[in-house]
Amino acid sequence: HRKEMTLRWLSTQLWRHRVMGLLMALCVTLLLMLLATQSLNPNGYTFMRTRRSPPPVAFLKTHKTGSSTVQNLMFRLGEKENLTFAFPYYAYQFSYPDRFRADFVDELPPGSSQFDMLCSHMRLDLGQLKQVMPKNTIYITLLRDPLQTFESVFSYYTSTVPAFTLAKKAADTANRKSALSVFLEAPESYWDPTEPGNGLARNPMSFDLGLSSQEWNASWPMELTQLEEAFQLVMIAEHFDESLVLLGALLQLEPEELAYVHLNVRAPSDITPLEEDTKARLWAWNSLDVLLYNLFLQVFWEKAEQYGLGRLKREVALLRASTQRLRQKCVARGGVPPGELEDLVRPWQTDTVTILGYEVRGNLTLQEEGLCVRLVLPELQYHTHLYFQQYGHDMRSIPTD
Repeated sequence: HRKEMTLRWLSTQLWRHRVMGLLMALCVTLLLMLLATQSLNPNGYTFMRTRRSPPPVAFLKTHKTGSSTVQNLMFRLGEKENLTFAFPYYAYQFSYPDRFRADFVDELPPGSSQFDMLCSHMRLDLGQLKQVMPKNTIYITLLRDPLQTFESVFSYYTSTVPAFTLAKKAADTANRKSALSVFLEAPESYWDPTEPGNGLARNPMSFDLGLSSQEWNASWPMELTQLEEAFQLVMIAEHFDESLVLLGALLQLEPEELAYVHLNVRAPSDITPLEEDTKARLWAWNSLDVLLYNLFLQVFWEKAEQYGLGRLKREVALLRASTQRLRQKCVARGGVPPGELEDLVRPWQTDTVTILGYEVRGNLTLQEEGLCVRLVLPELQYHTHLYFQQYGHDMRSIPTD
């Protein structure tokens, strides 16, 4: 029962300092005892090793595309290599939905000469981001089928995006169709483009990438060209393993370093089935995201062909084998409801959806446990741990005045 007692004790300490919403100031000293003192071997980590100096990485974390899974991979890589993270000055995001500014980033910690990794939510401003990251930074992001992205965004942010909240109230009053269907029947009647909180209510991926998400304008061709030139890799969620292989080639990673579990996954009951008329309305309402996705899907396969499709297929098989081995080692149960999870590994829950998590196996060595907990550790807990490890104090809450 050592593991159960340890996790329960750590969870109690970790969540003792909850504050409103996502703004938690956590006491992580005991978490560090579990997560930051392991020796590096196939089953653990250490921070007393010669780092191989991977190139700096900026991962633009897009909403509801599978980006939490990629972020976890980046967190694990950065922690293992003792990289310096560019963290938000306040909380977990770079003052989203404001357009990114260099002064949103916390200061360099003592002893660091540059930021090596950035992977928190932002609305992109490429010029400002380049002021923060070194010149040799590799820029990556992730896009997903626009229909599935918007359905997920709507579901997850129903209670926080004003346009979605209005549609939900109308659907509750009508007591007939889903809130998503009600919204799509007349989206302009719920969507106020001047409301800052409505950024995700139309073309959310375009909004995250800093593009005009309301309508096509003359600046789009130039801005798309700039994005294509700046991002060495735009990953595609529908080809996730292939994307990870190309990422591994950019960062010189082994298949074992790319192994993952899907994080921030909703319960199946919270996923709205899309009928044909709903799909048509989704395409029309998110036409700029459709354009964005189709462009970078083509670019993705061009890069895949340059890599070699046969080689890519072989590397995907190796990645899947490594992922399966790690999951078998680490995961006792997947798709676990939040009420059955320890606080340490329980994902953040919204008012409108249930986010599932993972139960880590028992009978692991301390080294294996350190690896496996990291593999399933949700964003907020992992971010908090890394921030405390880098700066020696808790994250700052967003000022309320």
